[in-house]
Amino acid sequence: MDYSQFLALKQEIGLLIIFLLVFLYDTFACKKSQGALPVITTVLMAVLVAWGFCPVVKADAVAFAGMYVTSPVMVAIKNILNVGVLIVLIQSIKWANSEFTSVRRGEFYELILLTLLGMYFMISSRHFLMFIIGLETASLPLCALVAFDKNRYESHEAAIKYVLTAVFSSAILLMGLSLVYGLCGTLYYEGISYAIASNFGVMTVVGLAFVMAGFGFKISLVPFHLWTADVYQGAPTSVTSYLSVISKGSAAFAFLVVLTQVFGTLYSEAWEWMLYALIILTITVGNLFAMRQVNMKRFLAFSSISQAGYIMLAVVGDTPMGVSALMFYVLVYVFSNLAAFGVIGAIENATGKVEMTDYNGLYKTNPRLSFTMMLAMFSLAGIPPFAGFFSKFFVFTSALSGSESVALYVLVLIALINTIISLYYYLLVVKAMFINDSETPIATFRSACSERLGMWICVAGIIGLGIISYFYNYLLNVVA
Repeated sequence: MDYSQFLALKQEIGLLIIFLLVFLYDTFACKKSQGALPVITTVLMAVLVAWGFCPVVKADAVAFAGMYVTSPVMVAIKNILNVGVLIVLIQSIKWANSEFTSVRRGEFYELILLTLLGMYFMISSRHFLMFIIGLETASLPLCALVAFDKNRYESHEAAIKYVLTAVFSSAILLMGLSLVYGLCGTLYYEGISYAIASNFGVMTVVGLAFVMAGFGFKISLVPFHLWTADVYQGAPTSVTSYLSVISKGSAAFAFLVVLTQVFGTLYSEAWEWMLYALIILTITVGNLFAMRQVNMKRFLAFSSISQAGYIMLAVVGDTPMGVSALMFYVLVYVFSNLAAFGVIGAIENATGKVEMTDYNGLYKTNPRLSFTMMLAMFSLAGIPPFAGFFSKFFVFTSALSGSESVALYVLVLIALINTIISLYYYLLVVKAMFINDSETPIATFRSACSERLGMWICVAGIIGLGIISYFYNYLLNVVA
């Protein structure tokens, strides 16, 4: 065995080094020094983010007989996830050092890093055996993270639902892969693509349907979304923000790779219409149920379900422009959603309040938090000139560039109508903060420095990505 091929796993090795350093520090550091662990982990993650942009990391490489592949596109995708993880780590410093969490703070960071490593393998795998290893490496630690707040019943309930869903979705995915393997005799992406092009039949479509259903659970596509709201509400807010952005983004990237690399030749024959149905259901149902929510975490859960539909819209057409649009959309979604969760986490840590009615009159007592939340809602809704408007614009443009079928125009029209509907419930939050009065508003408080830093980064991303077009052009050039 040529051990030099491990050098192709530059980002994975970097992340593994951080994991080992965090583990050793958590194990051997004295009790007085344990409080520095969140800051140390955050600094190490910032170094990994900076290193991801170095030219030495961006070379094409293949390892393990073609089971693992890296390229500038893969590196860019992992860098987007790294940025999101960095913001989550910054925002979670105060929570990790709180009285009830400090005993288990080391486990929190180790589980976060371990799930990210699994997501790396999901994205770079070109063999379904390695993909399943990455998928389970990413999924199983998330079950422990959801149950992290062991003193709350809601956290236990959320963990049970997440475990059952993860097991069920993995079983469905493996069922689909077994059918594909039986038809093609290989688990390599390229080998399956060649085999099904000449052996297309009913069993191929059935296997593809099972694979799409398995991914649907991971991305929270309708009708595989029923676990999302309960898990988001029951999990700690820092874990919920990680689930809603990093986990969803990595699964979307992996789904894109599998659909295009493995089943790309069957686009018009099989999965085009499946994807159309999933997108329409996901965007519409997510919007309709988001209107009814009074809990902010459940509200953002159904918002994230709707956003997943828009993310999948970039896959339609199977074009390079769609890949860059999906990457840009996830990058914008990282800043927008984490800004909202940053405000929710700061208020929850200070007051314990998470209901939408608790936000009535927030602008009078905490104007900066209200301003940050307003920018996040405007970006998620797609209001110009914020970044969310351009991410949706690029997604719609990439979808229409695939073909000129009437069904595709109808799909984009439905998505546009749903964008208008989403304005209503996003503006409900803005209305509560700036217009609604409250006899007992949330008292004025000063959030922690780490929480403010995380929100500042998110605000800079929301405004900067909406003004500077360099980021999208960079992603488009990398994909091209």
